[in-house]
Amino acid sequence: QVHVVESGGGLVQAGGSLRLSCAASGIVYSITAMGWYRQAPGKQRELVATITNGGSTDYADSVRDRFTIARDNAKNTVSLLMNSLKPEDTAVYYCTFEVETGFGKGNYWGQGTAVTVSS
Repeated sequence: QVHVVESGGGLVQAGGSLRLSCAASGIVYSITAMGWYRQAPGKQRELVATITNGGSTDYADSVRDRFTIARDNAKNTVSLLMNSLKPEDTAVYYCTFEVETGFGKGNYWGQGTAVTVSS
């Protein structure tokens, strides 16, 4: 059984920092990429950052230069360092593991961790 668990969310003042972590276990397929998404109240889930097996990264324009994604391939973990947080970063953050099943790509998702940034 696959488990994807995020941690590190919480309440922080604007301008502060948080580090989110995510670990996966039980994945039998090849992991091709890892990423973070977020969903603010009343809004659709949106991409925050992704990182491929080779280490290539992509960020949403709204977080570029403030957030840093990193991964440990051997441990199946991915982290998101969030600096200079703004109230608009308030959301539930989800990590995802993209896999290649042999029949196509799929994703495993965590249950989410809440981040609240106060002004």
